[in-house]
Amino acid sequence: MPTTTTPLPRVGLTQGDFNGIGYEIMLKSFSDARMFESLTPVLYGQSKAFSYYKKNFGMESPNYSLTRDARQSWDKKFNIINIVENELKIEPGSPSGVSAEMSVLSMKRAVEDLRNGYVDAMVMSPDSPQVAQCNCDYLLSFHKDADPLLLLVNGQMRIGLATGDVPLSTALAQIDIRFLVSKLTTLVQALKTDFGIGSPKIAVMGLNPHAGTVVTGDDDKVSKAIGDAQKKGIYAFGPFSASQLFVAGGWKKYDAVLAMHYEQGVFPLKLLSLGGYAYYWAGLPVVCAAPLHGPGYDIANTNQAIPDSYRKAVFLAVDVVNHRKEQ
Repeated sequence: MPTTTTPLPRVGLTQGDFNGIGYEIMLKSFSDARMFESLTPVLYGQSKAFSYYKKNFGMESPNYSLTRDARQSWDKKFNIINIVENELKIEPGSPSGVSAEMSVLSMKRAVEDLRNGYVDAMVMSPDSPQVAQCNCDYLLSFHKDADPLLLLVNGQMRIGLATGDVPLSTALAQIDIRFLVSKLTTLVQALKTDFGIGSPKIAVMGLNPHAGTVVTGDDDKVSKAIGDAQKKGIYAFGPFSASQLFVAGGWKKYDAVLAMHYEQGVFPLKLLSLGGYAYYWAGLPVVCAAPLHGPGYDIANTNQAIPDSYRKAVFLAVDVVNHRKEQ
């Protein structure tokens, strides 16, 4: 029988763009029955799309159960809340206005339940860059008083992004001493509450190639921010250049790295990744994670998508929920 309470974290899943690889990596992840030992999944999507891809890939599992309320989800089952009842045209590999509209609707339904506490966490499926940004902005619009930090995670490292996926000129305009101290504070708190690290050590990257040996210009701001953070009891060190941290494995001495801009953090994470890579919004009262890749339109519906990063995002969300419960 369905239950209103469950000892396992209830994780809401958005469907992303149903013309991409979202349903494929979801199906491949939850075809492993061991997934259901750690969480109860609730998809805000379409059972017809789920069945369409499951049939196309010749998959026998997972089976699903329909529910209208996340609080009535079934343990040991893949639960689906149909966000629309009518049948929609699925065109794998071709993003469309309809698939974008359904992605946004899925996100809104999931965020509503997340904010109401009906699910313990949310995992987003891949979308086009424009829709993904729209969906992230929607989530963050409910937490304007927070100072969120995008934290990238793989099996070995954690890299926080001081600035988002913006042009370098925009990132440079955002970076100042107070801004960086705030991001370091958010990162430290996340490492404590979300990962159970008592006294985290953080390596801070500079902006220039020789940041670790010659501190001038923009890196002077980074250096002063590190000093101010240390005065607040934060174990921050640097600034370091990318070669100092990643060529000889210098990052292994620290619990996390704070990168100054998007490419500076994403590139080493993907290069050194084993078992997929994901991200979540540190500093928010709710837990929202996602795989760190796009919708893969070029391989959609070809059974080539690798689910490692999606699975990593799911377990990242579950781990954060469990750590927060221990506080």
